[in-house]
This record gives sequence, C-alpha cells and structure tokens, in this order.
Amino acid sequence: MNRRLTLHRVVLLGIVFSLATLLFAQGAPDKQLLIDGKTAGTVLQVKGHSYVDIETLAKLTNGSVAFEPNQIVLTIPASDSSATPPQSAQGISKDFATAAIAALAEMREWKGALATMVTFGLAASGTWAQTYHDRAETSLAQASVAASTNSDRGALQLLTNQYTNLAKWAGEFAAERQALNGARTMDPNALRKDPVLVKFSNCDTFLNSMLVSGVFADNSSCH
Repeated sequence: MNRRLTLHRVVLLGIVFSLATLLFAQGAPDKQLLIDGKTAGTVLQVKGHSYVDIETLAKLTNGSVAFEPNQIVLTIPASDSSATPPQSAQGISKDFATAAIAALAEMREWKGALATMVTFGLAASGTWAQTYHDRAETSLAQASVAASTNSDRGALQLLTNQYTNLAKWAGEFAAERQALNGARTMDPNALRKDPVLVKFSNCDTFLNSMLVSGVFADNSSCH
C-alpha cells in the first residue's frame, strides 16, 4: 500500500516537474527586435531558438502573408535591379561635360591661332604657339580626371581623338614651315578646304551637342 502511494507520488511529481519545465520554457521573456535603432517587432525565444512573428517578417521584407486552411503563404517581392541604373546607363556626368566643353574651347583657340599663322605666314614655333598647345593639353587632362561613368569615358575617347588630330595637323604645319613650304599660305582657300580642319569643325559641333544633351553617341568625324 505504502509502495503504491510512494510510486503514485513520484509519478505525480514527475508530471508536475515536466509541466513546470515546459511553462518555464514557454514563459521565457521576449526580446525586442531593433533595426537601425527602431523597434521592428518582438522575438520569441523557445529552447534556444528565436522566432519572429510571420506578419512582422512580411512587414520587414515589404512582402505579404496569406493564411489559408492548410498553409501560410509568405510572398517577398524580388529586388528591383532597375532602381539604380548600371554605370553605362548613367549618361554623361555634369562635371565631365563642363570640363570637356572647356577643353573643346581651348582646342578651338589653338586651331584659331594656327589658322592665323597659316594665313599670315607666321612662324609655327615659338612660346606663344606652345602656350595654346599646353592649354589644350591641360584642359584635356582635367576632363580625363572628371570622367566617372562609361559614357564619360566614351566621350573622353572622342575628345582625345579631336586633340590628337589637331596636334598632328599642327605638327605637319610646323614641318612645312621649316621646309619653307608656303603652299597653304599662297592658296586663300587652303584652310577652308583642308580635310583635317573640316573634320575638326564637324567633330567640334557634334561633341558640343552631345555634351549638352548628356547622352553619349559616336560620330565618324571624331575618329
């Protein structure tokens, strides 16, 4: 009789202990979920694991949750890859456009000085002639530093071609002067018909228009 009573008490105590353990586990204090210093929900901890309310999860992910008879459907929207356009689609940056337009202006000044030398048969060498060259070169370098997008770099290549073509023409003109070749000076239409200078003018017009629009494009006159 006493043995049965003792066994009954042991079983009863075991059940009470199990229930107390379960209640203690379920009754563990919840924790607040903080995101960027702001309360975003409550975290429930059970047996060493953390759980977040599914509706809170849907809110955090900008999703939606649907409760159906046999399932819960959580829908999380895909990330919008178009929110930040790729670099190639960013167009020509304002800083680069400003620097490139300034470089074009310096190249036009250089071309004008060369045209004056040709027209009046002036020497193609000298400090003042080198000054125009150096100013155009410096402006081109500044535009190169300002290039930050793929469109900038594409436009920079065309701008560099413009500078290179003019520098080559200037070198050829200087060589003619050293060889005492005055054919350009003797022909009043030499500059107007010169294919390099015609190409330069066409490219200059194109580049200015492109830089103002902010949209990169290519043009054969700038090659």
